[in-house]
Formats: sequence, C-alpha cells, structure tokens
Amino acid sequence: MTNAELNELKRRYIANGAASPAGQFAARAENAELWDEDGKRFIDFAGGIGVLNIGHRHPKVVEAVKAQLDKVMHTCQTVMPYEGYVRVAQKLSELTPVRGHAKVMLANSGAEALENAVKVARAATGRSSVICFTGGYHGRTFMTMAMNGKVAPYRNDFGPMPGQVYRAPYPVPSIGVSEEEALRHLTMTLKTDANVNDTAAIVIEPVLGEGGFHAAPASFLKAIREICDEHGILMIVDEVQSGFGRTGKLFAIEHSGVEPDIMTMAKSMADGMPISAVVGTDKVMDASGGNSLGGTYTGSPVSCAAVLAVLEVFEEERILEKSQALGEKLRARFDKWQQEYSSVANARNLGAMAAFDLVSGENGTPNAELAGKLCREARERGLILLSCGLYANTIRFLMPVTISDEVLGEGLDLIEAMLSEFGA
Repeated sequence: MTNAELNELKRRYIANGAASPAGQFAARAENAELWDEDGKRFIDFAGGIGVLNIGHRHPKVVEAVKAQLDKVMHTCQTVMPYEGYVRVAQKLSELTPVRGHAKVMLANSGAEALENAVKVARAATGRSSVICFTGGYHGRTFMTMAMNGKVAPYRNDFGPMPGQVYRAPYPVPSIGVSEEEALRHLTMTLKTDANVNDTAAIVIEPVLGEGGFHAAPASFLKAIREICDEHGILMIVDEVQSGFGRTGKLFAIEHSGVEPDIMTMAKSMADGMPISAVVGTDKVMDASGGNSLGGTYTGSPVSCAAVLAVLEVFEEERILEKSQALGEKLRARFDKWQQEYSSVANARNLGAMAAFDLVSGENGTPNAELAGKLCREARERGLILLSCGLYANTIRFLMPVTISDEVLGEGLDLIEAMLSEFGA
C-alpha cells in the first residue's frame, strides 16, 4: 500500500492518542537506513527510540529469531519454562553490576520492568514510598506515569495518579540545578514528604532519556547510594534507554562505579524484539511470594533468542568500542556547530548517548520552535531525528552504533545545512 492509503486507514481506525504524527510508513530497513511504502529512503538517527543500537535487522538476531520460530513460539514460562529464559537470566546476572549475586525476572517493556521493580522494592523493604527525579521518564502505565518527572504529554488527560510517589530535582547545571542543590532538595524531600521509614526506593536514570540526555555526576550517584544505605532504602537504576551499549559501557551506571540494588533494562537488549528485565540482588528479588512476578508473554522464547544473539554481537563486533568512537565523532561535530551557530548550546555526550540544545537570545532561552522545525524539515529531507527535554529544545541522537561513517556523515551534513539555512 502507499503512504497515502495507509494514512487514510490510520485516520479512520487508530486512536488519536496512539496515532503517529508521521506521514510515512516503514516498508523495510537495514542497519541505519529504512525505506517507506513509497520507496523513499531515510537515514535513521532515532533507532526506534534507542532500541536499535546494533542496527535494524542485525543478521545474527534475525537468524536467531527465525531458528527459534521453528522450535517454540510460546508456552508461558510459568506454565512450561524453556531454556532461553534461564540462559538470559544467567547472562544478565553475570553482566549486571548490582550488589552481590543477582537474580532476574523478565517482562515485556520498560514500563513493566519499572512497575515490577517497585513491587519488588516494596516487598523487600515493607515500605511504600518511592522518590523519583524531575525530567525522569519511566513509562506510560499508571505507576510509571506517576513516577515521570514531566506532565505533558504522558499524564495530563488521565486523572489522579497513584500516591506515595515523590520527586527531587535532577542535577542539570544548564537549567540552573547544581549537584549541591539537587542533593539539598533530595534531603529535604526525605524530611518533608517521603518519610525515610516509609520509603522503599529511590529511582533514577543515570542519564536522563526523555528529560534531555543529561548524565548524573558520579559523585551524585554515589551520594544517593550513601543515602539509601543510611536509611535502608533500595536504589533502583533505570537503564531502559541508557543501557546495552549506548554510553560506551554495557550500562551507564558503570561509569560511576556505583552498584544499585535493582536495575531495569529493555530497548536495545533484543534489537527490536519486545522484552525487558528487572535484575537485582538475590535477597531483594526473592522477597515476594511464589507466582507474584510475571505475565503471560514475559520473556517470550523468541525475544530471549534475540537477547542471546545481541550479547554475542556485542562481543564479536566490539560494540562498546564502537559506541565510544561514535560518541567522539558526534561530539566533534557538535563542538564545531557550537562555534558556528549561536543557537546550538550545551553539547554533551556519554559515549554515543549524545545531544545538544537549541536556544535563542543572549540568555540562551530554550527554543522549542526551532527544535520542532529542525526535526520536521529533517524528515522531509530523509532524516529521522528526535527532540526531547523538559523544554522540548534538545536534539538527541540514537542512531545505531553500527552506522557506517558514510551514512553518519550524510545525516550530520543534512543537519548542518539546515542550521545554516535557518540562520541558526
């Protein structure tokens, strides 16, 4: 079908809240490129929102998925378990830097992983309250909507949110929040809102995703670890977007040396297949009763096969080194743009988790209008680009780490041309 025909069906049959604003429909894809139903080529700098760190349809993952389809597609692992679930759990236990011996539960999405992480923390501590951070994003279920540190568009239409979720500021110096200020407010939150004796967990992204790709300083993460230890609170680290090689390490928390009690992960762990995980210290993960965690499709055999293939690709193709190298290339171009265009500011990266802000005026006022224009025009020119951030003025980069230098350069040249044309 053509894009026009599919847009008409979308308009008639897909709920407004779920319908994509994009007018193109993907027909096929490979590594960092895709083609729509009309045959137009796109360079993909979004990666399915950080899901495709090893590229669209990596051959090893495709092969593993096809092979699994010839064996078992579904049994529900609580009814009849299978090898893939156990092997994925073993691998994640060995690779995830939580305290002590790790145990694992698998789910379907990042939001499900966060929901279950909170359940586990409450069971392990006998407490209820959760502290999250401004700018954080954890999902679209009710509990995770309450945990999100940004209202629109995630929760403004859906009524009252679950209670006992409290917030502290994330350290982002470019918007006026220093690390010292963030810690002071976190301490105050524990005194005025979240009683330490009733707080089960502090949940943090080591690098904000939707909140603008700001990395928490290692000293800040260490301070949270110390606060948790002092008060018997569990530290939950959300690696849904920052994990699986995006920052040059398998998990972003590894840059700090901090070991959390629980970690959540999803997105690039299966190169496009739906799966997520909660990994935590064994005593914590075993706190809830039998059959208290899981779901009909959690840790499906096909998705587990994809995870195991992804982990092999990481080793064979030195993905972490490629992520570091990609981050250096992006930062070099961003620094050039900061010198040439007054609207480009606050370039930053941790490995290939990279971004810059678009601003206006001498005071660097966030320019969401320019960010939106850049992303829209990029799509028209064949480049998929995403914005994010509290003020919607951040341009973020989530292209596959496996992108070729030629395709990368082509996409960056398109952005540079638009910045020049817009008088940025």
